[in-house]
This record gives sequence, C-alpha cells and structure tokens, in this order.
Amino acid sequence: MNMTKLQKFQAVALRATVACIVASGLAITSLAASAAGKQPNIIFIMSDDHAANAISSYGSRLSSVVKTPNIDRLANEGVRLNSMFAANSICTPSRASILTGQYSHTNGVRTLDDVIDPAGDNLAKQLKQAGYNTAIIGKWHLKSEPSGFDYYNVLPGQGRYHNPRLKEMGDSWVDGDVGGKVYKGYVSDVITDLALDWVSQRDADAPFFLMLHHKAPHGLWEPPKRYEDLYADVFIPEPESLYKRGNHGPTDDVIIDGKKGQQFGSSVSRRMEGRGLVTRMLKDRWPTGTLELDTYDKDTVTSAAYQKYLKDYLRTAASVDDSVGKVLDYLDQQGLADNTIVIYTSDQGMLLGEHDYYDKRWIYEESIQMPFLIRYPGVVPKQQTSDALFANIDIAPTLLEFAGQSAPALIQGKSFKTALENPAQAVGDDSLYYRYWLHMAHHYVPAHYGLRTSDYKLVFFYGLALDANGSMPASTPPYWELYDLKNDPREMNNLIKDPAYQKIALDLKEQLMQVKTEVGDDDSQYPELQALAEKGWSL
Repeated sequence: MNMTKLQKFQAVALRATVACIVASGLAITSLAASAAGKQPNIIFIMSDDHAANAISSYGSRLSSVVKTPNIDRLANEGVRLNSMFAANSICTPSRASILTGQYSHTNGVRTLDDVIDPAGDNLAKQLKQAGYNTAIIGKWHLKSEPSGFDYYNVLPGQGRYHNPRLKEMGDSWVDGDVGGKVYKGYVSDVITDLALDWVSQRDADAPFFLMLHHKAPHGLWEPPKRYEDLYADVFIPEPESLYKRGNHGPTDDVIIDGKKGQQFGSSVSRRMEGRGLVTRMLKDRWPTGTLELDTYDKDTVTSAAYQKYLKDYLRTAASVDDSVGKVLDYLDQQGLADNTIVIYTSDQGMLLGEHDYYDKRWIYEESIQMPFLIRYPGVVPKQQTSDALFANIDIAPTLLEFAGQSAPALIQGKSFKTALENPAQAVGDDSLYYRYWLHMAHHYVPAHYGLRTSDYKLVFFYGLALDANGSMPASTPPYWELYDLKNDPREMNNLIKDPAYQKIALDLKEQLMQVKTEVGDDDSQYPELQALAEKGWSL
C-alpha cells in the first residue's frame, strides 16, 4: 500500500469530516462520545457466496467434515442469527441493500447491470457524519466510485484470485473491470493485509467503520496453494435433493423464444450440459483442472461433479476463515477487541447442490440465507443464537443504532440491535419480501417474487423480463409455489394445489400483495404482471 497517499487522504478526509460534523451540529456530541469510548468501532467482514451450510457453527450436513474455527469463534463469543436473509439473492443488488437499507426497487440496483447512485445516501455517509473514519477494502461490485468513504481500495469488477488488481482512492476512477495496481499474493490475504494496514494508520482519536469485503468464495473457484489438497481424501456429504429434486413448479420445461428449451431441474449433468458446471469441469476451462471420469453414468457424473465443485469451493472459503482469524488476533494484540463490533456475513447464500442447483438467485432457503455472526464484548452476549427473521435491509439501521444514530427516513429496514442484545427475547420481522429481477440471465432463473414468514413461503414465478437491465426478453411460464417450512424445511413439496392448504395460500397471497404495496413495489407500472398475479393458482 502507498502509505504516503493513504496518510494524505486520511488527513484530507478528517478535515472534511470535522467540518461536516460541526456544520450539522453533531461535532461535540459525536467526538465526545468517541473520546469516551461510547461509539464502538465496526468491522463488517463480508464474503461473496458463502453459504451458512459451509460454516461449521451452523451445524449443517457439511459440519462433520468442514471446519471454520475462526468464524465459529464469533459464534462462541457472540450471537449467531439463523434467519438472516437477502431480499434479492444476487451480489450487486444485495450489496446495495446492505449499504442503503433499501429494497432493490427503491435504491435502483435491481440487477447485476445496475449502478448504485454515488450521490445517494448510505451507511458510510451516515457514520462519517457521526464522526467515524470510514473505509472499504476488497470487493465493491457496485460499478460507480465508492462514496461516503474516507478511503477505499477495491477490486475492479469480480477481481482476480491470484495477484489481484485493486483501485485505490486518489487514482483516476474508471467504472468497470479496468484499472488498479497489482498486489502479489492471494486475494483474501491481500485484502486482509490492506485492511489491517488501514486500521493501523487510522486516526486513533475517532471510531472507525471498516467494510472488509472478500471475493472468495465466488466462482470460478481458485484456492490458495496452501489449500490445494484440503479435503483430498474426504467424501463431502451430499444433499438428498441433489438426486431427488422434489415437487416444485408445474413443469420442468421452460420456454425460450417460443420453443421448449433446457430444463429447470433434472440431474446436474443434464441441466447444466452445454453451459455450466459439468461442462466446464469436463473441459479445460475449469481453473483447477478437468473432471476425470471413466464412465458417464448420470449419477456417477453428478456425484463426481459435486465432489469437485464442493472441494474447490470449500478450499477457497478456507482462506476467508483465515482472514477472520487474522483480524481477531490483530484486535486482541492492539487492545481494540472490547470496543469493536465484528460482524461476519455474506452477500447472500449459495446453493451447494440442494435442489440440484449451484449458484444462488432462487428464493429457496440455501440461496437467500445469509450467515450472520456478531461479537461485541459486554453488549452482545456470548454463545447465543436467534431464529428471529431479519433481512439485509435491516443491517444499516442496526449499525447506526449501535453508533448512537437514528436511521434516516429513507431507510426501509428496521434495527435489530435489541434482538442482538437479548437474543432469547428477540422479535424479528413479520415476514421477508423477496424479489429477483434478472429474468433468465446467466443461470436461467425466471424472475419471481415472494413472501417468507416463520412458517411458510409463497412464491410467484412471473417469468417476465419487464424493464430489468440484463434480463432475457423471452417469457417463461408463470406459476406459484407454496412451502410449509415447519413440516418441509428443505422445500421439497410444492403445496400450491393441495386442497388442505388453499386457505393458507390465499391468506399468504393477500399478505404478499399488502407487503408489496407497503414497500412501494406494487407493480402498478406493469399491468401485464398484475393481470398474471390476479389469476391465482390456475396458472
């Protein structure tokens, strides 16, 4: 890192911050609180596509072989949330929702092709106004130049796993996957070292807010050399739904350009043939080499592809656990642990073979669930969990409340600070509103929206591109799905036409439409979609 440049920008940023606070009448309160240690430092560590199932403290089928001791340390020394969900399970929109506290339709970042407005308000700007030094280091993925931060050093686009390039504040900003300085080493290690360098050079008289954002374990997976052989002789437990997908939509066929196209489900080997996981593994485009097979039996190919996919994924994710350990050790060594909130999360979940899928996007649990672990000694109790329902739009107002600030009116989420302080009595959101806009792009997932309550999930796959940037224009058949999460937590049985669930389905649909109106996403500008939604279960 160019420390001279960093110090220069910190000095400029500090002067600008103090001037802004004085002008707003917050200087005496905020700086006095900081001096008294009342405003905690905040380190927000976020990975990309790290499923809760791949973190051992969550106790999934993988926990018998997968260990994440450093992330688990946060669970042992703090609180683990079991029901934190993304309101739009894809990288760019989820990151925008975390930063703004708003749904995708409100902040304007609905798809991967949308750009966050740098003039808009965000969490970093609010904390900066409250006297915090702010920085983001690592993955940004929101296209426009980061705003609200005293310092940034971010990956262009997705970034590289080995010898990554990062774009540092002060260099000429160009949107997109261009520019940046090359740093030797593995991306998770580089990002961690740069982040701790910034902390060590910060203004020690003010609290700090650091967003430490990892690329890992986003595909395609390239693990560090030290983990190339991790799990080499281990059989990774497979989900039952890898082979038995369950009863989902009314048909497995999708319509592309008026013709019957690829299938939603079937086995991994059939579904992904010609465009995805197995094809890449069978050819030389896979980063860690080809999938070597003596037979092309369907189940054999599926299992072999799964084992290779999971091992590469988990080897890459292990570098993130290393990073968390390094951060925690640094805080201990520097005497910062007691007054620093440390959060570990991911921008969304990841399907690790469940429902015969990989990637995310779908409203199914493994896709939308975000791991969320938090440590704040003396405020957040140790070794506690909560099943209360929260969404990624709730994160910004929560951190603002911890910093002693009120959330601005434009934030749609609600603080869950009291739930973290007393998990046993936690009261979460009544329901989660979910919407995926990027129709049929990349992984052939149809556009859909839905409602998740503590007991049920109702989903409408409306299958229209509408005006969502990057969506494929051809429509797909609309259909509804309903799941009883208490009796069918793995969402294997679609009950939408079950006579015993008709009243529940109608009640949930009424709730869903009410929530859509309340959050300002009633689709009044899309009469075609409104007409489809009104047809009920006859689709």
